Amino acid sequence: WLTFAWTEIPHITYVEAIDVTELERLRREMNADNDGERMTILAFLSRAIVLACREQPALNAHYDHGAAELTVFEDVRLGIATQTDSGLMVPVVRDAEQRSVLGLASELARITSAARDGSATRSDLSGSTITITSLGALGGIATTPILNPPEVAIVGVNKIEVRPTWADGVVVPRQVMNLSSSFDHRMVDGWDAATFVQRIRRLLETPALLFVE
Repeated sequence: WLTFAWTEIPHITYVEAIDVTELERLRREMNADNDGERMTILAFLSRAIVLACREQPALNAHYDHGAAELTVFEDVRLGIATQTDSGLMVPVVRDAEQRSVLGLASELARITSAARDGSATRSDLSGSTITITSLGALGGIATTPILNPPEVAIVGVNKIEVRPTWADGVVVPRQVMNLSSSFDHRMVDGWDAATFVQRIRRLLETPALLFVE
């Protein structure tokens, strides 16, 4: 299936650096104050993707090459590429557009745990409309994610590292991660891909926006 995706779909990959200093500060404070689910970067990214898809719904879609038909979805079903003892699986957060950041964190933990312990259902592992892939601390500087067909977009998370950043005339250390995102170039041109990632960047760099309806 991945071979098909790589050989049959013309990919375009767009890489952007995201300053997550403020987001990481917020995440640590939420974890310190929260006795429940531990917040991860993926919960915030999931919310950012939902909000970005509101403005560009054609990226939350399936493309049927045989029928030459693009199906755009109102509900966001986030696939989460997850490494398990049985190989790579993609459990799905359904109705992501209806969930808060905390709700996303809880559901992310549930479905990835279910995938790893073998309790995931067929529904848990099918039907995604856009996918996130992350290697966590092993994420490297940049990657070239392969699309999860028939989806037209996948967002890849690279590792967070402290980088020297020029701000107000001085160099300051900031926590930065790259997003490496791939798109089906038949349906998504470079401008739309860049606009989508730049919207996610703004949301993550100004995390208060993630909590605004």
